[in-house]
Amino acid sequence: MKISVGVSNRHVHLNKEDYELLFGDIPLTKRNDLTQPGMYACNETVTIKGSKRSISDVRVLGPLRSYTQVEVSKTDSYSLGVIPPVRNSGDLADAVPITIIGPKGEITRNACIIATRHIHVDKNIRIKHHLEGIDKVSVKISGEKGGIIDNVYLKDSDEAYFELHLDTDDANGFLLKQNDEVEIML
Repeated sequence: MKISVGVSNRHVHLNKEDYELLFGDIPLTKRNDLTQPGMYACNETVTIKGSKRSISDVRVLGPLRSYTQVEVSKTDSYSLGVIPPVRNSGDLADAVPITIIGPKGEITRNACIIATRHIHVDKNIRIKHHLEGIDKVSVKISGEKGGIIDNVYLKDSDEAYFELHLDTDDANGFLLKQNDEVEIML
């Protein structure tokens, strides 16, 4: 079955307390909607700092969450000088420390991860595509640098847009770009 690709660049999710420490009392502002229902890219950006270097203009995603998390690629981790674990979003077990710098302050949190490859699903998508009881799949990529990506997790939410999310390293490795199509292998 075919599925479209969403390429996820480095970004930050913030909880309310950390947002206020970084930005003060200005409200979070939407730049544009993302494909996942209720998710959006914000006008606000931060700088993330590791032991080696910093990366500026890292997009904050909304809405605010109950946790603070920084998602980077493996290439970013080399530049930053951090060794983050691969985790599902929201799973901060063993997340590594990273400093987040905003216009009003800076914080250091154990919040840096490399996000797992995942497919967004909800109950209706699972039923429609016969994915009930399945936790992970493989994905076949055609093209000049085609191949198979294993260990792609199905990420459940109440409402989802059926899409494969890869970080920039995975996408670049297979010459994939936003909205390309790949095939789920069951």
